[in-house]
Amino acid sequence: MDSVIIINNEELGHGDRELGMKLMGAFLRKVWASPDKPQAILLYNSGVRLAAKGSEALGAMVGLYEAGVDILACGTCVEHYGLKDQMAAARISNMEEIASIILTGKNVVTV
Repeated sequence: MDSVIIINNEELGHGDRELGMKLMGAFLRKVWASPDKPQAILLYNSGVRLAAKGSEALGAMVGLYEAGVDILACGTCVEHYGLKDQMAAARISNMEEIASIILTGKNVVTV
């Protein structure tokens, strides 16, 4: 596993929620547009909302998923937020697989 992005929140940074959501959308669009895409994006806690129907960032998430980025959503988190039937750009995984990817990743970044 080369590069892995961990997203544990639907907002980028701390402070104003609306601004944080805009920043996360902009970040994901830039990653999608980049020729150097990560091998995987790991979503947990409220980060799973980014790959669900209705997300403002869904276009970028679908683009990344279709470009071959392995997007994994924590199953416990998906269940917690009631999104099981709403996931549109990620496969539902578990903490065992997520931990394994983090431990074997060479460039792991949390945003």
